Amino acid sequence: MYSRLLLTGLVCALGLLSACALPRGAPTKGEVIGSDEQEYEDRNINVVEVTRSNISQIGDWPVTGWHGHYHWLAAQRGPQSNVIRPGDNLNLLIWDNSDNSLLTGVEQRNVEMPLIEVSASGTIFVPYVEDVRVAGLTVQEARRLLQDRLSNIAPSIQVQVALEEGVANSVDAVAGVATPGSYPLPNRNYTIRTLIAQAGGIDSDLENPIVRLSRGNSSYEIPADELFRSASKNIILRGGDQVIVEEDSRFFTLLGSAETEKIVYFPKETVSGLEAVSIAGGLQDTRANPQGLLVLREYPDSAVRADGSGPSKKYVVFVMNLTSADGLFAAKNFAIHPEDTVMATESALKPAQAVIAFLGTAFAITNVFN
Repeated sequence: MYSRLLLTGLVCALGLLSACALPRGAPTKGEVIGSDEQEYEDRNINVVEVTRSNISQIGDWPVTGWHGHYHWLAAQRGPQSNVIRPGDNLNLLIWDNSDNSLLTGVEQRNVEMPLIEVSASGTIFVPYVEDVRVAGLTVQEARRLLQDRLSNIAPSIQVQVALEEGVANSVDAVAGVATPGSYPLPNRNYTIRTLIAQAGGIDSDLENPIVRLSRGNSSYEIPADELFRSASKNIILRGGDQVIVEEDSRFFTLLGSAETEKIVYFPKETVSGLEAVSIAGGLQDTRANPQGLLVLREYPDSAVRADGSGPSKKYVVFVMNLTSADGLFAAKNFAIHPEDTVMATESALKPAQAVIAFLGTAFAITNVFN
């Protein structure tokens, strides 16, 4: 009698559970993509099954979410000496051993002229020779020019020149390094990797750091690991350059029956569909449909193509089946784009299996009391 009452109670509870439906965390694959092709034709949505046979073609479609590549300069070597620029300061030490020198006093053999600023026009004023253009010259070239000009009034004169770099002859490590600040250029062969090293290296808290260079009205960027891996990327800096190191701002969204739902910033330059699942902590064993990993992507109107070189519609749902070797290899080579939505759909079967398991447990309990 007791077992019958217990079973009746369990069946009633099951009926109530079925009436209310099981809790759900994601739509099923069928609910998202359906089976009515005309419906999606009318809604301008294209459903694409990702396989090994079409993954190369999909990979050639336009990139969404950003410009699709990093813009960087080619490295070129420069001379070891620096050049004088407007805003720099020159310290002149002039020697003259003549008895009637116009520059030195009695029993004085040299005269110091400190902190002579190079004007915006690139000149400095020197007594008796007036304005001398020194911008664009090396320190040695400026020394020879000044000595030549001064020798007209003092044939035995000798000149020493020391340079103090101004803003136009320094670069800024703005952020993302241990010691931000302004760093003078010691020569015309000063590289960006040297600047980062002198600034204490990249902040260890940054994930997938991107190095950005601002030069005039232009901006360039490169992943930090590529900059340090390739010598051809180690460019020469110019006065006024600003270097900023920051985390990659590209992201995609993880939703559905994965272990986590969140916005994910790219942990490296490229992320595949299979890696996106791994980043999510995998699929939920009791709920997810491994045959229905979806990637939702919106293309610009200019990317739509009729010849297969781009999507046939603006809105595309890519479908990946992780239960077959073909689908796994396709997912491994499918590139997630910035601003994609990765959706792990829910299985329509697994909740039903949970109900069956619940019934089995119920009958096992009733057998205990028989």
